[in-house]
Amino acid sequence: MLDQEIERVFRYLNCAIRGESSQAAIAPDLEFPPDQSHPFLNRLCHIFDLSAFERDIILLCAGLELIQDWDGLCGQAQGNLQRNYPTFSLALAIFPTADWQAFTPESPLRRWRLIEMGESHSLVHAPLRLDERILHYLMGAQYLDRRLAAVVESVFVLQGELVPSHEAIAHQIIQLWEQAQGQLPIIQLCGTNDETKRAIAQQIAHHFQSTLLIVGAELLPKQGEDLTLLQCLLEREWQLNRAMIMVELDEEERPAPGILRLMDSLQVPVLFSTISRHPQRHRTLITFEVNAPTHSEQENLWLNTLMAEAREERSPIAPHQLDQLVSNFNLTSGQIRTAAIAWATKEPANFEQLWEVCRRQSRPRLDELAQRIKARAGWDDLVLPERERQILQMITAQVRQRMQVYQKWGFGGSQQRGLGITALFAGASGTGKTMAAEAIAATLNLDLYRIDLSAIVSKYIGETEKNLRKLFDAAEGGGVILLFDEADALFGKRSEVKDSHDRHANVEVAYLLQRIESFQGLAILTTNLKDSLDQAFLRRIRFLINFPFPKAPQRAEIWRRAFPPQTPTHNLNYDQLAKLEIPGGNIKSIAMNAAFIAAEAGEPIQMTHLSIAAQGEYLKNGTVLTGVDLEDW
Repeated sequence: MLDQEIERVFRYLNCAIRGESSQAAIAPDLEFPPDQSHPFLNRLCHIFDLSAFERDIILLCAGLELIQDWDGLCGQAQGNLQRNYPTFSLALAIFPTADWQAFTPESPLRRWRLIEMGESHSLVHAPLRLDERILHYLMGAQYLDRRLAAVVESVFVLQGELVPSHEAIAHQIIQLWEQAQGQLPIIQLCGTNDETKRAIAQQIAHHFQSTLLIVGAELLPKQGEDLTLLQCLLEREWQLNRAMIMVELDEEERPAPGILRLMDSLQVPVLFSTISRHPQRHRTLITFEVNAPTHSEQENLWLNTLMAEAREERSPIAPHQLDQLVSNFNLTSGQIRTAAIAWATKEPANFEQLWEVCRRQSRPRLDELAQRIKARAGWDDLVLPERERQILQMITAQVRQRMQVYQKWGFGGSQQRGLGITALFAGASGTGKTMAAEAIAATLNLDLYRIDLSAIVSKYIGETEKNLRKLFDAAEGGGVILLFDEADALFGKRSEVKDSHDRHANVEVAYLLQRIESFQGLAILTTNLKDSLDQAFLRRIRFLINFPFPKAPQRAEIWRRAFPPQTPTHNLNYDQLAKLEIPGGNIKSIAMNAAFIAAEAGEPIQMTHLSIAAQGEYLKNGTVLTGVDLEDW
């Protein structure tokens, strides 16, 4: 036991107190202990290659923590009761194996911070104390050093098995590390889902019988002594507890130079979790792209998790319903399991409830970046020529049948780009472009997100691309339709490069074209100025719909639909109202304003109320509604 080991040091102290030679303390039963005497002490000495003298210093410091009145013995042995603590001077005096090399900064005791040195004017008289992590290690208690706990976000535990594509990545990394000669290469895992990357890292740690520590780069010290101490503690934890590190890089800015140097020099298996690729520096860096599970993997996950939660021998969801889930929601393994658990608590646990659970899984990240529009409009609310209506329904059919055509009929092939659906709605303001997007979203039962261009476009170089990347990365989870309102502000023509601002503006458009092409969902763009859009972008449009200015018969129909069934009206002449040459958006605005005027007067809506509201709408647009326009109202 450790007490028996410390007993030998106790004898050395007593010899020093009596003024006897240290040889008098050596007894046959207390000679240098054999390997089986104390496993943790012996393992510590083996790991850090401690000499007999360094081992004795560890025991000298351990005695201060474990033995009563040990401080008094230290003071008496040094002939100074005020110096009641271990020192290098005391160790040199009482141990026959004394070696000055044990005191140098590169010695294991100081290099690995096994002991702590207090403040003193003299190196040999400085107070020595056993590091707390080392003390607990000797006592058989494993815990994370409190200084590491300040930067370690979590110790991740794998839930469930990896899908085959992610299992293959973990297997490749394991092989790379097992076959590496010398310093291990850094592994960079690129992808938007932290949960998946953590699961891969945990699988690797499990293979090597290691602990996985997740470290956020923003928590790391930037430079100086704190960074040096952190490196020591991380490397020491790897030696003591086989703790490998996964650093999750903050994508908002490039890591500080000190952190990059740390990653290059850290003698620990290191994984980087990033969204975009970071270049290699001095140490070998190998990158793996971590994508969402494939469609077939998602199908299997859904089948297994749904049957497990429903406790049935067959899936409670029909095959065509499962196709719809996989086609519209690009969820990770953890999200699928979470959705299945949440769905099992619903009453009734049907497909509609499961669909709603999946929609909620996809929302949180996008809610921070775009405005979610509740899709209230339907096909009956649209007043459009038959040709345009058919194209809208064709868009809806393509979104609904993507799984069938791309996966089962093979049109997707091995390509990943160009499988999304992009539609451009062009037309004057108020002609029904946003309403058409709502009708598609309502039919498909998907969330519609309107992109706020003021929050995306930035005057600072590089910020627009960063915002676009966040937006599309969040939308990759599926279950959404992206609506870029007034897209000409963002998808405008690339200009001739005259200065750096022109160059970066063109880069923004180029990046946007790239992300639009690789986006797997439906993106709808609306514009009043189709001719101002970049031609390269127009070539990537699958559907182009011109929303015409409504003619008189169409305007009359819009007027009829402008008033809800429960609205009181009296003697409205829709043909007369249709003579106002305004689009549907203005018609709805006039109808609502007239409703407030009539409600205030305590009357049903009449032509006189609409006349007043129409004049106000014309004034808002900078025109005047003349008496001729109001003839027979």
